[in-house]
This record gives sequence, C-alpha cells and structure tokens, in this order.
Amino acid sequence: MEVRSHTFLGAGEDYEGAKVVLVGAGLDVTVCFRPGTREGPCAIRHLSQCLEEYSLDLEGDLREIPFCDLGDIELPLGHVESALEAIEGVVSRLVGEGKLPVLLGGEHLVSLPAIKAVHRYYPDLVVLHLDAHADLRDEYLGTPLSHATVMRRVAEILGPGRVYQLGIRSADREELDFAREWTRLYRHEVFHPFQTVRPELEGKPVYLTLDIDVVDPAFAPGVGTPEPNGITPAELLKTIHTLEGLQLVGVDVVEVNPAFDRAGLAPLLAAKVIRELLIIWARAEGSPGV
Repeated sequence: MEVRSHTFLGAGEDYEGAKVVLVGAGLDVTVCFRPGTREGPCAIRHLSQCLEEYSLDLEGDLREIPFCDLGDIELPLGHVESALEAIEGVVSRLVGEGKLPVLLGGEHLVSLPAIKAVHRYYPDLVVLHLDAHADLRDEYLGTPLSHATVMRRVAEILGPGRVYQLGIRSADREELDFAREWTRLYRHEVFHPFQTVRPELEGKPVYLTLDIDVVDPAFAPGVGTPEPNGITPAELLKTIHTLEGLQLVGVDVVEVNPAFDRAGLAPLLAAKVIRELLIIWARAEGSPGV
C-alpha cells in the first residue's frame, strides 16, 4: 500500500469503491476545560502510521478492506448549529450510499448529528456509549448543545432504554436521575457490563460512540476532560474485540486532545481501536480475506 501520511493508515481516496469512510469532525467549540480536540482527527491519522495494517489479535488485515479517508469536514468557526448541520449532512450522505461512517472527533458533541443521521436510516438504532462521563446534563454553561449534554439529546431522540452507557465514573445527581428512566448506565467497568448487555444488542443496528477518556489518563492523557480511575487499554480492546458479530452501522471516536499528550498515547490508542473496528465490521459483512 502506498503510504499517505495525511490519511488514516495510508487510506486511499476511492470513495466509490469504499465500504467504510473515515471523516474528521474537529469541532472544539463547547469545550469548557482543555481546548484542543479540533486537532484530534489529525493526531489520530498521524499516529496511525505507527501501526501495522495487520491485527495480530484478530488475525485480520486492513489491506483487504475497501476504505477511504475523506479528510475533515469544513466547519464554520463559532457557529455550533451550523457545524452540527454540516456533520449531519455528510454522515447522512455516507449512510444513504451504503457506507459505514467512522467519525474522528473533535469534542463529543459531534456524535449528536452523526447519530441523528444514522437514526434516520435505522429507526430501531441503539447506541453503545463508552465514556468516563455520563454527558446527560440538560444544559451546561447555559446551552443545551454541549459535550456535557450530548447523550441526553441522543436519548431524547432514540427514546428510553436505547442508550447503553459503560465505564461511567463521573456524573451528577441530575444525570443519574435521568439515566434511571432513560438509559442503561453501568459504572466504572466496560468489559463485564458489555457481556451482560450484548445479547440485547444482537440483531439490532448499533452505533458505537467512544470517548477516549473512558481509559485512565495514565494511559491516555491527551483528552479534553481527564477523569482518574479509568479502564486500561487492554480492557478497552478486549471489549472492542467482543463486538464481533454485531451489526455496526456507525462509529465515532472523540475527545482526543493531542495538546496534552506529548507521547501521543491517546491518538495512538484511538487509531488502534479504529483499525480493530474496521476489521471486525468487514468480517461481519463477509469481506473475503479479512
């Protein structure tokens, strides 16, 4: 494969032949603590060059998968609603043309328009949310559209019981009250709760939204809002591998902030997770040679 350092693992630009399409959404507007997630897509692409196309754990090869990287969505600076509309439009086009959208964030708010677009094509959509934070506030700093409110907005769109939240270790009382009625929230761990809920996801279209801060900041310091006592990269990857067999219809990996990660640990982990997900998805689709 020709190495193209500005794309994910040297991905080509053959959109028509691609079944999986990566696209960056470097939104960084409602961040309240550590700005810099706008550079997340670029960092994930750059650190992906450290990886092999072949996955030793899955014994699958990314070179057997027709995927492309479209670069970043052009987002209007300072206009949250317009930026969300732009993301929704791109993802809607991808899903409508039979592609698996893989969104590189960017703050977590980018998940909202992506999930809205996918839900339009899959009315029975369920969302698997891996995160340190519940993100269920009704509003934050005076706005209902924020990285801290995103999963509440998603739950309101999908309806009660359609959002599965794993690894949560930070939330306030209001968020927990909302979760009891609207979401399936599991604290701290990811792998064991996922084994519990996995049977409920079988046969349903699943959108995976991964906030990389679900991992402990000792292993992934480059995030927008770090939270101690998280999971290890090993637990995250073990969970990702058990997604095999589910119907993935959309993916995003968000909150990578390279400004606080000199070693590039968070974007490198994000890149590895994406590689594994692409191989898992391709196998479920019956792609030969994967």
